[in-house]
This record gives sequence, C-alpha cells and structure tokens, in this order.
Amino acid sequence: MNLEKSKKRISKKVKKGFQGYPMITIAYYGPNDKLATKVAVGFIAEEDGEAQMERFSTEGDIREDITVQSAIIKIIESSGAKSVSLMDRIIGCPHEEGIDYPEGEECPACEFWHGRDRFTGKYIQ
Repeated sequence: MNLEKSKKRISKKVKKGFQGYPMITIAYYGPNDKLATKVAVGFIAEEDGEAQMERFSTEGDIREDITVQSAIIKIIESSGAKSVSLMDRIIGCPHEEGIDYPEGEECPACEFWHGRDRFTGKYIQ
C-alpha cells in the first residue's frame, strides 16, 4: 500500500465520527508544531476502558513514513475498531516527563513547547 492510500484510509475512518467501541485514537508528537517524530496509537475496548498504547518514532516526519502509516492501518483493521479518532495537530513534545527528563521540568530538547499549551500551540499566560 502506498502512503497516500494509507492516509486516505485513515482519514475515511476518522470522518465517520464516533461509531462506538472498540475505538482507536491517534496522536502525533514532535519537537515543534511542524515536525511529527512520534505517534501514539491507543486502543480502547469499551467506554471507560484502559487504553492500550502502541508508539512509533522516527527521525523524520512520521506522518510521511509508509511503514508506520501501514502499521496504523493494520492496527485499525486487526482491532475491529468501530471508531477512529485523530488529533488534528501535533500535540506536544515527543519526550516523556519522568522518563526522558525529570518530573516537573520542561523538556530540554524541545524548546518550542516551553510555556505553550500542547493542544493549541499558543503561549500560556
């Protein structure tokens, strides 16, 4: 499957909106709001259920990586997901607090996100 077909298949699932559970969530992360280097794909079997996560990372833009996009399609299909949710923007730093840098601090590698709301990308006052 080529990259554009993978993106289109994901987009079609997202456009259907919430159709019930099981559900897949897709969120992209990156060092700034233009470059996504990590994707988290969550599977939620039922309402209020615990999400099972699969994460992928690349050096380049992960949204343009055919291997990762094909893997997302396979996760959607094999899970029997009725709904697919995709964040419409990069929602923060790809590094994890408490794992990649100390709890309560800002990521030293991703200065773009310092003082910004991760969902809007705007500075927090």
